[in-house]
Amino acid sequence: MDDTSAYLRSEQTRSHAPSFEGWRPEGCGRIALVLQGGGALGAYQAGVYQALHEAGIEPDWVSGVSIGAINAAIIAGNSPAQRLTKLRAFWEMITDRKIWPFTPDGDLPRKLRNATSSWVTMLMGQPGFFAPQFPNPWLSFSGARTATAYYDNMPLRASLQEYVDFSIINSRAVRFAVGAVNVLSGNFTYFDNTREAIEPEHVMASGALPPALPMIKIGTDYYWDGGIVSNTPLQHLLEQDDRINTLVFQVDLFSARGDLPRDIQDVMGRQKDIMYSSRTRYNTDVFRRIQQWKTRYWQALSKVSEDRLSDEERRLKEELSDLPEISILHIIYQQKAYEGHAKDYEFSGTSMREHWQSGYEDTRRTLKRKEWLTMPPAGTGIVVHDVHREEVP
Repeated sequence: MDDTSAYLRSEQTRSHAPSFEGWRPEGCGRIALVLQGGGALGAYQAGVYQALHEAGIEPDWVSGVSIGAINAAIIAGNSPAQRLTKLRAFWEMITDRKIWPFTPDGDLPRKLRNATSSWVTMLMGQPGFFAPQFPNPWLSFSGARTATAYYDNMPLRASLQEYVDFSIINSRAVRFAVGAVNVLSGNFTYFDNTREAIEPEHVMASGALPPALPMIKIGTDYYWDGGIVSNTPLQHLLEQDDRINTLVFQVDLFSARGDLPRDIQDVMGRQKDIMYSSRTRYNTDVFRRIQQWKTRYWQALSKVSEDRLSDEERRLKEELSDLPEISILHIIYQQKAYEGHAKDYEFSGTSMREHWQSGYEDTRRTLKRKEWLTMPPAGTGIVVHDVHREEVP
């Protein structure tokens, strides 16, 4: 299977995919798709969605940070029948520029081609995404519009208006949330369609990584890329004070695990992986500890006779009697040997199709593990599965 096979796959192939049409696990009240930031690597998430779509699995919660926020907006902002078409059109547009007419086989030629592609991105920006500021911020006066970023991201606003129907997002048919950082306070903020009307600026704010892209004004505040503080919105999902059993497809673009660096290029790449990798273990450990204390509190309240409990304690006892179970299918992009530290701003069409294919294949492998697609037993709290870290029988 070449690097374009899944990317070019049509709806006619759905009959060959694992079929879960209209499906959700027994006892599952919510299917969530959680998308990490990672620039050009975001095509991997599109491949993940394609595999889910072909299998008939559509999320009713979609959240993201940075490029994950853009992909999330395209998914949540279109009908299921149009989502894959819109994702493909967006990624074709922003990777349309041709770099080399032909790349010889082998790691070294591919490294050179990828390096050339990333250099061109730095010089020229990407179609429909961002363009160089003129004048350069170093030549701009303090306080000028061009003084705080190297690129202008207004092309992205036009693209979002073309590929996302914000009226669908704001209809709340799908829960939608994106993360950003308040520039003045440094606090992480989630823009959630259950709390506010979502506009293109909310998505742009989530992907405004400094100093490349300018801060985005929303109301009276200014925001930068959420990846500065937390590169995955899993925490937002786990913080929901509800009792909904949830199956989570968490798609990460940077791996916390990696090889020992051998040269300065490896050091730069490994540093970026660690900085932007998901803190899934931390988030799940915190959630598990909270669940344990809630269980202990319920056990303590259960030992007290009803007539000695206040109304608030009775209500709390009832809430704690049915804690949610969370199952996370953690899908993580695995870096290619020839990809360097610039992998997140290397936007060539060839790399885009490879990333897309990788996401598609990893998700197909994950969906074959039927035992992972069930909710954990009551009282478990949370379980995490990763196809790259567990032996497939």
